[in-house]
Amino acid sequence: MKVIDTLRRTIRQHDLAGPQTRVVVALSGGADSVALVHLLREIEAAGELVVAGLAHFNHQLRDEAARDEAFCVELAAACDRPIFVEREDIRARAEKDGRSLEHAASTARHQFFGRALAHFGADRVAVGHTRDDQAETFLLRLLRGAGPKGLASMHPRNGDVIRPLLACRRADLAAYLDQRGVAHVEDETNADVSIPRNRVRAELLPLLERRFNPNIVEVLAAQAELARHEWLWMAAELKLRNLEPGTLEPGALSLDIAALREAPLGLRRFSVWTAMTRIAGARPVSFEHVDAAIQLSAVDGSIATFDGPGQTVQRIGGRLVLTERAARNSRARQAATFRYPLPVPGEVRVAEVGCVVTARLADGSGIEALRAAAGNRAVAVVAADPGDDALAIRNRRPGDRFSPLGLEGRKKLQDFLVDRKVPRAARDGVPLVVDRADRIVWVAGHEIDEAFRVTDASQTVVILTLRQV
Repeated sequence: MKVIDTLRRTIRQHDLAGPQTRVVVALSGGADSVALVHLLREIEAAGELVVAGLAHFNHQLRDEAARDEAFCVELAAACDRPIFVEREDIRARAEKDGRSLEHAASTARHQFFGRALAHFGADRVAVGHTRDDQAETFLLRLLRGAGPKGLASMHPRNGDVIRPLLACRRADLAAYLDQRGVAHVEDETNADVSIPRNRVRAELLPLLERRFNPNIVEVLAAQAELARHEWLWMAAELKLRNLEPGTLEPGALSLDIAALREAPLGLRRFSVWTAMTRIAGARPVSFEHVDAAIQLSAVDGSIATFDGPGQTVQRIGGRLVLTERAARNSRARQAATFRYPLPVPGEVRVAEVGCVVTARLADGSGIEALRAAAGNRAVAVVAADPGDDALAIRNRRPGDRFSPLGLEGRKKLQDFLVDRKVPRAARDGVPLVVDRADRIVWVAGHEIDEAFRVTDASQTVVILTLRQV
């Protein structure tokens, strides 16, 4: 099967894009991303999607980074496509935040993707991960002791990020470029086997292919697909059994101990692993960590505690509470200041606090039904200006005040968060939806401002949704 046919099949099978879908192509300059640009332009010519533009993020980690950026700009010009370019000193970010280079780079890229989507008014960002990348990811996570979500590896679609090449082999993409005489750049760090992924690619996979199974890449990628469907099933079971974390605020989650005890052991472990992983950030959560938390939930007594990766796990009454530990470095303790425009309709991924905020329009008819839908506090229905630049998402600033729905007068946001028992370490990470005058519209996951309450069925309203990722 031709590479372009494989790509088309992946797009159709996973509903990644349609004729009206505006796609931004993430371009590094390497063979896979360059092939992705040309393949998507081919299917764009057939009316199957719209290539809105290209996006290149310069991590400033390599001497050749400037060369790669220049190559991407030239490729965009040759393809007659606009390109959105940003650069950041990722090493400095990692040191400032007290994170690994890998974690800092991943966070920065996802933030960049959000800005690229807003810049082009696009729906999806396409990245060039291949079937070989999938097999490597599966092996890496298996070796590190990942849980079921980790073994699911990369999904064809994760929010607004799509992977149209996930069923394509790296060698086939290189052949596609060679046949057309298309140039690309080589990342010299791919030869550095001190990097775990490169060592898996250069040493472990060839050994497995030569000594055990010549189709090892296909086998591992298929196992990742099986793990993905198992993980999706288990995630659905968590909802049915009340095993999802009961707190949406970043930095503090809780689980119902009674529900844990009633669940099969496999689901119990998956529930605890999911919660601990969300708090741990880039730190690995091992089988021993999960088992210790499960044992803690079985201990008699009102309070018990142990330290997990980047978190404190406590049994408090009938809840298992996981709280992010304050970083030792005072700079890392402070949440990064963020502010992103929120298009209506549209959605924004806030990588700093691991959430997505979505906005959509509705009319004011059925006000009571709309209010009922907002009863879980992850949804808000507001009377707000739906203009393109009317709303934004930011975290708190000194002096923030608002008028919580149902209360008279204005209240300091700090006092409101204390009353809501939001942990101190999590307060800077609570997303706020604000209007163009910087008035708080919604303290996401908590309450709207009285000024934005829907009162008239003739009003156009905005429905806001908060989702953890």
